[in-house]
Formats: sequence, structure tokens, C-alpha cells
Amino acid sequence: MSSMSKIATLAVAFLAVVPSALAGKRGLAWPWYNENTNLDPAKLANANIEWIYNWETWRPAKTTNLNWVGMQRCMDCDSSPISQLKTRAAQQGWNTVLTLNEPDINGISAATAANWYIQYVNPLQIKKAIPSVTSSTTAGKGLDWTAAFISACAGRCYFDYVNIHWYGNTFAQFQSHVQNAHNRFPNYKLIVSEFALVSPATRDQQVAFLKQAMKFLDGASYVTYYAIFVASSPSRISANEGGTVVGTGSSLYNDDGSLSANGVAYRG
Repeated sequence: MSSMSKIATLAVAFLAVVPSALAGKRGLAWPWYNENTNLDPAKLANANIEWIYNWETWRPAKTTNLNWVGMQRCMDCDSSPISQLKTRAAQQGWNTVLTLNEPDINGISAATAANWYIQYVNPLQIKKAIPSVTSSTTAGKGLDWTAAFISACAGRCYFDYVNIHWYGNTFAQFQSHVQNAHNRFPNYKLIVSEFALVSPATRDQQVAFLKQAMKFLDGASYVTYYAIFVASSPSRISANEGGTVVGTGSSLYNDDGSLSANGVAYRG
């Protein structure tokens, strides 16, 4: 066997046993209130779940074996100062950045967001997602806001992903919304960084929905990453945001730190 053939054979053998980076689509939406608790993301980290974010640019204490994805959720805020975005991205070794959390319902115009994005996000030499939007169907919000943002960018915004959220009542509604996003923005990959059934969905209903959603998202070539809401426990969700809208049935953990039925299903 020639030297080149030996090298090729070794390369194929190596690739067969080493998983590709970020092969799994699933991620953990890890809220700030999980810090200093009994919740451990390592219980969910595997070939299916490979990334984690916390809506901030500061890194959680526990991100073992997970790709940390920073998010500049605000234009500028105390927890994630815009002046630190570039430095934190470099120091923490980000390969992807998420931007602005639901500006469509937080009073940020598409034009303002586009100018902000061009100034602060464009310079980052990593993968980029444009601001995440709600699933609102009100004119000017949701996917309409995304369309307006892309229009305001006028080709000047560098990005790889369109980022969407969804909260609703049925899997059919969720599937339709994701497909609609793809149909409206067919040239871009999607990230679904928040989704769940809304209250009063029960734990059993949330688990059944999650299983349907994962099968659909894993099979959708245009979806790169997704994260169910939320990687926390019922008591922490109730004590913070999310409890009144989503309830606690979608939590990936139980209060004792063990995986919930959702967590077991999500881990796969």
C-alpha cells in the first residue's frame, strides 16, 4: 500500500470514530436562574444535545461537554454590555452568536436593529443569527419583523441563520409556523431557540408534543439548531419568567435535579 493510500485509510478510520462538531441539533436554553443550583447540564449532554445558551454573553459555570453559544439579547445591558461583546466572544471561543431577544415585542424597530447589528455584530468572525422573533401573527411582528429587518439591512448584514420562537397549542401549529418561516426565508437556515406548548398543557401533553417536534425538526434539513423551553425545573420556572405563559410541564428537570420525562425524551 502506498503512503498516500495509508494516509487515506487512516483518515477514513479516524472520521468513522470521531463525531463531527455540532452533529446534534438540540441545545439547552439555560436561564440565568439555574446558576448555583442542583441542575447539571452534563446530565443531558450527548450526541443529540451539543450546545447551550443562556440569553447572555457571560458563560454559565457549568457547560461541560457542550458548545457554548453566546447571545447579545439586548442592545446594551448591565449583564451583557455591548462593549464586551467582541471581547467575550474571542475570550470564550464562540463559534456562533445569537442576537436580540424578541425585539418585535420590545419596541425595537427593524431599522434600528439593523443599524445596531451592522455596527456590533457584523465584525464578529463567527456564525451569526439575526434577532429572534416571536410567533406573533400581528402585522409588523414575528416573521414580518424579520422580513423588515432583512430589508432594512439592504444586503449589509452578514448572517447565517434566521432565529425564531414559537409558543402555541398544537404540534400542527408549530410545524406550520416553522415551515412558513422556511418558505418566507428559503435562502437561510433556521434556529428555533425557544418553543413549547402554552399553559395549561400538562406534562404528558408537553412530552407528546416534544417527541413530535423533535422528529420533525431532526428531519428538516433547513433547521440547524433548536432548543425547547426550558432547561430548568418547575419551582425555578414558577419563581421566574415563563411560568404563567408556558407553565412548568415543559421543564427538562425535576426539582430534585433529576431529568423529567421531557428531559429523558429530549436526551434520547
